[in-house]
This record gives sequence, C-alpha cells and structure tokens, in this order.
Amino acid sequence: MPRQDQRAEVAADIRAIFTALNQHEAAALLAKTVQKYATTAPRLSTWLETAIPEGLTVFAFPAAHRRLLRTTNGVERLNKEIRRRTRVVSIFPNEASCLRLVSAILMEISEEWETGKTYLAFDAA
Repeated sequence: MPRQDQRAEVAADIRAIFTALNQHEAAALLAKTVQKYATTAPRLSTWLETAIPEGLTVFAFPAAHRRLLRTTNGVERLNKEIRRRTRVVSIFPNEASCLRLVSAILMEISEEWETGKTYLAFDAA
C-alpha cells in the first residue's frame, strides 16, 4: 500500500470482488478496481491484475462452498489442534518422536473426516 489510510478502502474493494455473485461480476469489479488504482497506486494495480484472477477460480464451485474454500479456517484449526496436543508433551527427545505424535494426530483427524464430519458435500445430481 502506498498509504496506510487506503488499507480499509482497498480491503473493501477486494472483499467486494470475492463476494460477487458470479465470476463475470467479479471480473468486472476487478477491472474497475485495477483502473481505480492505476494512477494513484500503480504497483497495487499491477498486483491486483496478476494475483487476484487466481483466486477467482473459487467461482467454479457451488456458492455454498466458496466461503469454505477461500478461507484458511480449516488449516488454522488443524494447526491449533496440533499445537494444543504437542504442548502437553512440551519436550520431545528427538525429531522422530515429534513426527510420530503429529502423524498420529493427523491420522486421527483424517479418520474423523472420512467417517463422520463432512466439510464439503458434493451431491451427485
């Protein structure tokens, strides 16, 4: 950002792009935003033009899945669970013991997701 006082405005513009109803509307908002900052913040404009289109692939999925796919909440929750469980041990005798514990935690979570919890449901129509 060229100026810190623009942060909220730019964040709102990017949020508007990703909360658009469809990919065409999002692309139109992106083009408008790139033009908006082309003169005042050319580096930001270039970044928007190159980086944001990759994120628009989320529009290829059903609307109900978009929020789940574009956030990192699942990864953050997984890391939090690993951190919580490894803090109990507090000190590991070697790297292999840490790896075994983390692997066991990940296998347990994977099994829960395979048998019970459904994060994304792709129903055949």
